[in-house]
Amino acid sequence: MITLLSTIFSVLGIIQFVLGNFANGFIALVNCIDWVKRQKISSTDGIVTAVAVSRIVLLYVMVIHWYLILLNPALYSLKVRTIVHVAWTISNHYSTWLATSLSIFYLLKIANFSSLTFLHLKLRVKSVVLMMLLGASFILVLQVVVISISGTMQRSEYEGNFTQKTKLRDILWLSHVTLFILGNLIPFTMSLTSFLLLIFSLWKHLRKMQLNGKEFQDPSTKVHIKAMQVVISFLLLFAFYFLVLIISIWSPKKLHEEPFLLLFPTVEVIYPSVHSFIMIWGNRKLTQAFLLFLWQLGCWLKDRK
Repeated sequence: MITLLSTIFSVLGIIQFVLGNFANGFIALVNCIDWVKRQKISSTDGIVTAVAVSRIVLLYVMVIHWYLILLNPALYSLKVRTIVHVAWTISNHYSTWLATSLSIFYLLKIANFSSLTFLHLKLRVKSVVLMMLLGASFILVLQVVVISISGTMQRSEYEGNFTQKTKLRDILWLSHVTLFILGNLIPFTMSLTSFLLLIFSLWKHLRKMQLNGKEFQDPSTKVHIKAMQVVISFLLLFAFYFLVLIISIWSPKKLHEEPFLLLFPTVEVIYPSVHSFIMIWGNRKLTQAFLLFLWQLGCWLKDRK
């Protein structure tokens, strides 16, 4: 039963890994080719490309972690574990915050509000996104420091009594959990706020259109809806992903049980894989390139037959 379960989850994990790498690689390739041709890249394409690259790194770190735990635990020493943990923290941080910056970018570019503060931010959207990412890097640095200290302490004998050692471990664990929650809850809240403001902006726009006796299917309405669909898909997938991570932190013993050891890595891969396909669907250029790829692939397969 365990062998069959292991095989099923392994196959599912590999399929998601391949599809996720394909989607993220496709995004990065299309935008980079367009960048070379035009000698410039838009802010949206730059953020989407950065998200795709961070997701590729995140997926590989997840697979390496899964391989070391299930297939080669002898290599999973404390030093290697710390390195993998730091690599996951960095790639997960940028994957999350870059996707959040995309939500903020959509809000500032698409929504229409008469507030002076909003108009000020709207005119400086690139600076807002950059400052947000720089500010979030402070949390990342603290996370890496805590993980490194914790790993060093576990690898070496700590001079002092058992009580002091236990207190230091408790402080490090509490710091790690606090920073982890803040590093994920803050971007989730920002994306949720962006989504709600987009809904409010769309409601105001539709109300204005109704008063003017115009049709609802105008370009602004379509752009609002498309952006909202991309943001809400990110929120749902990220909430599910965050819930799985919280369970793994608060119930670490569960991770050593065979079913959970197989289930958690498989479930975690869903977020960076599925959301990338949604980003393709939400971007007109990427959608057209993807449809062209599928058409060429269909023609190639037909010629092969």
